[in-house]
Amino acid sequence: MEQTRKLIMLVDDSRTNLLTGKSALADTYSVLAMPSAAKMLEMLERHTPEMILLDVDMPEMNGYEAIRVIKSRPETKDIPVIFLTAMSSASNELEGLELGAIDYITKPFSPVLLKKRVEVHLLVAAQKKALRDYNENLQSMVEEKTRTVVKLQNKIMKAVSDLVEGRDDSTGGHIERTQHYLKILLESLLEAGLYSDQIDNDWDIDLLLSSSLLHDVGKIVISDSILKKPGKLTADEFDQIKQHVDFGVRFIENLEEDEDDRGFLKYAKIFAGYHHERWDGSGYPNNLRGMEIPLMGRLMAIADVYDALTSVRPYKPAFDHQDAVEIILAGRGTHFDPVLVDLFEKIHPLFALPIEENEVAEGKVS
Repeated sequence: MEQTRKLIMLVDDSRTNLLTGKSALADTYSVLAMPSAAKMLEMLERHTPEMILLDVDMPEMNGYEAIRVIKSRPETKDIPVIFLTAMSSASNELEGLELGAIDYITKPFSPVLLKKRVEVHLLVAAQKKALRDYNENLQSMVEEKTRTVVKLQNKIMKAVSDLVEGRDDSTGGHIERTQHYLKILLESLLEAGLYSDQIDNDWDIDLLLSSSLLHDVGKIVISDSILKKPGKLTADEFDQIKQHVDFGVRFIENLEEDEDDRGFLKYAKIFAGYHHERWDGSGYPNNLRGMEIPLMGRLMAIADVYDALTSVRPYKPAFDHQDAVEIILAGRGTHFDPVLVDLFEKIHPLFALPIEENEVAEGKVS
């Protein structure tokens, strides 16, 4: 089957130039010859050529005016334009190139030269299009690969968090609930514009939330006799429980084999290492205070404590929502960041809703 010929538009107010140009190109290309820019613009509404050969010096609308229109329209801006001109000054050529022309051909033109210039520029245009298509396909492949990697990362974090939680019968659902509370706090923080100086521009919110699943990963090495003890811990046992923070950080560091892993796990290490620090410096493991505690750790502290308060433990019943709120408010400036407590005070009704209802309710609490 014969391959469809490429369409060339030839625009010139000289009948002689139209005949000469069409004769030079007609054996290889389909040529639409027209005597004015207005006619060309009309034809562009019905046809998209591979190239436009455009006379500069025409009545009513000259070539410079016409190319401005061509380049201003999304549907025609990428069509290569070669100017045909009897003008030969450098300033004239520069003006045309700045307007988007790819070349000049001086009139009267040689038919052989005209055909060769068209051939070369069409080849360049085809190569550019092929490169654009390749880059778009490559970008699509990269995005698909990234989605696959992220999905795998999330599965790994979920599997590890399930393994940790499965060892502690008293805290079922704790990890996913704290992730949910953290999401509420983080979205409200961003909406309120708080701590914008501490929120990195490159924070990956989805990865951050997924990483929060590993905040208690260090409990994987805590003895069952302590982790599952049906009663209040002794001081010595509590000291051993506190080691889960350092164990968690080390566990994550052992997973960091290369730069990609460090990017993937950077948030997880912060959550694991800082969620038990307290604003007044009485927390563990490093007795950090105030702004020394990373923002992610300060956010997780509220989510973690709220869930601990409202859940049954061997040593206590579950507090109701309002009692838990009062305890957190009372910890303003001691256990918790005052700014975050003030934010929590405004949005705490969202914490009381079942997880599936929050998608509807988020953003509606004043």
